[in-house]
Amino acid sequence: MPKMKDEAIQDMLTRKAVVLEHYSAKKTKPKRKKTKGFTAKQRREMRLFEIEPEQQRYALFLPLHELWKQYIRDLCHGLKPDAQPQMVQSKLLKADLHGAIVTVTKSKCPTYVGITGIILQEFKHVFKIITKEDKLKVVPKLNNVFSLEIDGFISYIYGSKFQLRASERSAKKFKLKGTIDL
Repeated sequence: MPKMKDEAIQDMLTRKAVVLEHYSAKKTKPKRKKTKGFTAKQRREMRLFEIEPEQQRYALFLPLHELWKQYIRDLCHGLKPDAQPQMVQSKLLKADLHGAIVTVTKSKCPTYVGITGIILQEFKHVFKIITKEDKLKVVPKLNNVFSLEIDGFISYIYGSKFQLRASERSAKKFKLKGTIDL
């Protein structure tokens, strides 16, 4: 019986039809905790994004470069000689650059000029590049101009205008005109 006063219960029982009520306690669903990823500090401590020295060999990443070339050819519909350079340039700006062979062509810091290698990791402000001498170089994007060549098409990337993560860059609209202060 529901929790009522005796008078109310007697009143219910004197009626012709008696409906037995059953109050069940509402079951509360246990709240699911969202699994949170690691914090930046934990990732640094675990060294998740560091490449071990024995894995820092240029020859190991050549297959990655071949995959990247195939990806760009598919993205730009074959890179035909009659393709419009603006179309190819806009596709390259939004493309993922992991595996691309890049060269630093201009820089405020002269020690960066001439560094050529395969991009292993791209962060918001830096590229990690493996050179042919099996050295891992960390090159900042700020105040640097990078060039990448694919099938005879050379594209220049202004790092100062390019300071985004690869995932953020794919959704961004780039302005056509721009200069850089070097």
